[in-house]
This record gives sequence, C-alpha cells and structure tokens, in this order.
Amino acid sequence: MWLFLKNLFFAVLVPGTVAVWLPLWIGGGFRRVTDYGLPQVLGLALVTAGLATILAAIFFFGTKGRGTPAVFDPPVQLVVRGPHRYLRNPMYASVVLTTLGWALFFKSWTLAVYAGIAWLVFHAFVTLVEEPGLRQRFGADYEAYCRSVRRWLPGRGYSTTG
Repeated sequence: MWLFLKNLFFAVLVPGTVAVWLPLWIGGGFRRVTDYGLPQVLGLALVTAGLATILAAIFFFGTKGRGTPAVFDPPVQLVVRGPHRYLRNPMYASVVLTTLGWALFFKSWTLAVYAGIAWLVFHAFVTLVEEPGLRQRFGADYEAYCRSVRRWLPGRGYSTTG
C-alpha cells in the first residue's frame, strides 16, 4: 500500500504538474476554448493517450520494478514491461505527447514551444544523469535493453525471453 501511495503522489506531483496543471494554466483553461473542432478532438486524443501511458508506466514501476519513477526512490528491478517494452522513456515521451495534445487543444504555439523545451530538458537529464545511473545499477541487462529499445520513438518491443 505504501508503494502505491508513493507512486500516486509522484504521478500527481511531477507528471501532473508538467503535463496537466502547467499546460492548462498556460493555455488559459477550458473556458478559453469556445469552439470545439478537429484540433480539440485530436488534442484530447493525444492527452488521453499520453496520460494513460504515464499511468501505465508508473504502474509497472511499482509492480515490476518495486519502486517509483522518482530519482531518490528508484525501482530495484529493471523495468522492461508495459510501455517500457517499446520505449525506454515512456513517461518523458508521454509528457511531451500530452503537452503537444494541449497545444493542439488550445491552438497554442506557446504550449508547442513548452513541449519542445520540456523534451530538451528531459533529453539532457536522461543522457547525462539517468542512463549512466541505470548502466551502473543494472549493467549488462540495461545495455541489452538499450540495444533493443529506442530512447524516444516506440519500436518493435523488447523480448524478455532472449
């Protein structure tokens, strides 16, 4: 139960702030949108897909990794299931996808730029901090995973059988 609560807290605090609360604030909130057309439908589809993937990734961090996505409370097992089977950084990629969905929904170039800046920050953090730490903690298993699964674009999937 404690692990679930820690993951829930992380989900609301970090991706919730970056992918939901800040974009809604920057976009001006739902009352700002007076006409609902294709951009809003496509935007909400991206937001839904992004948030669902974030929640799935957090679920697998807790159930398979026995930890949280937080740097100070990482999983003790390498997570290669769920969204991580197809993408090394599904949470970061999904935050960007969600933010791009909000950009479409609000027809906001500011949010599109925000999504680009978020991706640049994520990329720097992943390459300079996260990946070196994962290589150190999980060694050859992480190296094999990196050879099979792309960092930012989904691929064919990681095989846990060989």
